[in-house]
Amino acid sequence: MASKISVSPFWNLPISTQKTQISPLLHQFPSSSRFISSKLKSNSQRSIPVSATLTEESQTAHPPSSSLTSSKTVLVVGGSGGVGQIVVASLLNRNVKLHLILRDPEKATTLFGEQDDEKLQVWKGDTRSPTGIDPSVFEGVTHVICCTGTTAFPSRRWDGDNTPERVDWDGVRNLVSALPQSLKRIVLVSSIGVTKFNELPWSIMNLFGVLKYKKMGEDFVRNSGIPFTIIRAGRLTDGPYTSYDLNTLLQATAGERRAVLIGQGDKLVGEVSRLVVAEACIQALDIDFTEGQTYEINSIPGDGPGTDTLKWQELFRASHNN
Repeated sequence: MASKISVSPFWNLPISTQKTQISPLLHQFPSSSRFISSKLKSNSQRSIPVSATLTEESQTAHPPSSSLTSSKTVLVVGGSGGVGQIVVASLLNRNVKLHLILRDPEKATTLFGEQDDEKLQVWKGDTRSPTGIDPSVFEGVTHVICCTGTTAFPSRRWDGDNTPERVDWDGVRNLVSALPQSLKRIVLVSSIGVTKFNELPWSIMNLFGVLKYKKMGEDFVRNSGIPFTIIRAGRLTDGPYTSYDLNTLLQATAGERRAVLIGQGDKLVGEVSRLVVAEACIQALDIDFTEGQTYEINSIPGDGPGTDTLKWQELFRASHNN
């Protein structure tokens, strides 16, 4: 039986402590952050013109406050993973009410600090099982971001039946089957190359089925009747590589690769910062024309959209014309 836990208030900390721990996530990801220092290879793909012009000045900060500022309630699935941790931290910083499903609910406090029940509610659950999700987790939920995943090749992360088939196919199918039809949007994180898993070089990545199972998960979402957006990420770069606290998450940086390249048709090849993927998922929740669409996303050198919704709208819209 899945059980719900709540965590106690975080915003009741002294103001000086809050300022230290809640610096705005993705406020152009300060390049001085201490835990990401390696430079990444440049993406040779042709960029959407608008991405080259996006700058830092128009960033919109999301300062913490004592009350919720959004009417959304977002369920994040895979919130302890790399992309998921950033999604949760960023939504908390925006004062969006969150529900989480975690196999180990105690991780929530370790990762995100102690939060008031009004802001964050955590359920113990496992999407790999058809009965692993407590239906009460969906109460009041308006949007879902699913960023579950595992490694393409056998690794420690496969321990405990954590294979691509179980996570990317069984897990997505079980989650979507349990979702209420009243949901306003589900955003699913997938991968570039899923339509070409029988072609070189993608067939090498798909030796253990990861691309095939991600494509099956995508198709199940498309056929569910629930409004959706699918974000196909390039090879994921930047932290968190292991479990970090909320303070570290909110200071994460994509270094010099803050510009964003978005395409459609499974044509992009390259890398993408987990920070960019997380922000793309959050932005897609409220951009109406992204409903029913599938996007590929990469990071490239230059200034990016940060958290500016208008610039994300331009990027998503421009991809429809390429």
